[in-house]
Amino acid sequence: MAAIRPFRGVRYDPARVGDLSNVISQPYDRIGPELQQRYYDLSPYNIVRLIRGREQSADSEHDNVYTRARDTYRRWLADGVLVRERTPALYVLEQTFMLPDGQRRTRRGLIAALELTPFDAGVVLPHERTLAGPKADRLNLMRAIPVNFGHIFMLYPGEGINELLETVAGEPPIVEAREAFEHEVVQRLWMVSDPALIGALKEEMAPRRNLIIADGHHRYETALTFRDELRAADPGAPADAAFNFVMVTLVSLDDPGLVILPTHRLVHGYRGMSAAEALERAHAYFEVQHLEGRAALEAALAAADPDHPRFGFYDGRYALLTLRDPGVLAALLPERAPAWRLLDVTVLHELFIERVLGISKEAVERHEHIEYLRDPAPGYEAVARGEAQFLLLLNPTRREQVQACVAAGERMPQKSTDFYPKVISGLVMMPVDAW
Repeated sequence: MAAIRPFRGVRYDPARVGDLSNVISQPYDRIGPELQQRYYDLSPYNIVRLIRGREQSADSEHDNVYTRARDTYRRWLADGVLVRERTPALYVLEQTFMLPDGQRRTRRGLIAALELTPFDAGVVLPHERTLAGPKADRLNLMRAIPVNFGHIFMLYPGEGINELLETVAGEPPIVEAREAFEHEVVQRLWMVSDPALIGALKEEMAPRRNLIIADGHHRYETALTFRDELRAADPGAPADAAFNFVMVTLVSLDDPGLVILPTHRLVHGYRGMSAAEALERAHAYFEVQHLEGRAALEAALAAADPDHPRFGFYDGRYALLTLRDPGVLAALLPERAPAWRLLDVTVLHELFIERVLGISKEAVERHEHIEYLRDPAPGYEAVARGEAQFLLLLNPTRREQVQACVAAGERMPQKSTDFYPKVISGLVMMPVDAW
């Protein structure tokens, strides 16, 4: 069963930090050096100092990015920059945003403490593989500060919870903010403290299984590891000890605001073959159609048949590559589920990137020759300037494809899904050392 409960959240005091838009941030794994610096410049209280602090050349065992985050967190609590709620609560997060085509959407999520369960229990299921490095980083941070700063973005079947939250979302929010570098996304937060409503939400969630991690795989697995460490250190701890739970934002799979954006691939620094030679070799697996212009290419992509995955190719010219025979992947990868084999990213990587271009899985994992782009515009520009060889354009993974892969026990390739918008860090945090 999916056991949720309220928690005493830690939140910024607007009287101390001013506009909350200046202290919240993207999740830690989306913060590169440039964005990190922008957050540092934005406010001395930006949460980046806790979740993605600066490393220093003199870092040591006793003075490092994790110890500095711990000291900063403790100081902010002592100074009242951060304040812990007096009573446990659930929270509602509503994000209103604009899509690239101009449509406006709203997505609603329930923020709660969810009891941690291993994946083989069937309550929570992953859809992507994880890497050792990010998990070690997040574990070091949790050992220094036993607090969930980021949310596990979790998908659940059905709409009952959203229906229960309708009355809450009709009240004025306790927070309204726009993350500074993603102005088009409006973040609103409500607190749910009514015992009857909390009871109804817990009851509604209890029988659910097959909750899918949309974002936060590394943090969920890290929370399991941290839980096991604390259980070993304190075998007499109660079953409902705070470290047995993790902070999640639960979003319905049926929510009309649940959006998955594509992640395109820019190929750079590659000298294996010319673009013309790559397209010629691609004929072994794909129908190659040359098109006139970006608009024609993107329209052809959008008209894809789910049974014949396709992707776009740009090297100054435009081409559409459509998988000729889905059976080729069944022959090459018979051990993988059909749903996994028909993912656009599977077709792109297994056939074109690996077998046509000759770029190995290991090189892809090291990000050699491949840059990932949400917005294709910089990719078009890089190719036009001669800074990259070609741009590979993808359709977004469909939510039913995610569900099918999870149901088959398959982990999707890295960068298969880009759920938009991300669940922001800094609106509410959950300590896991004590309720």
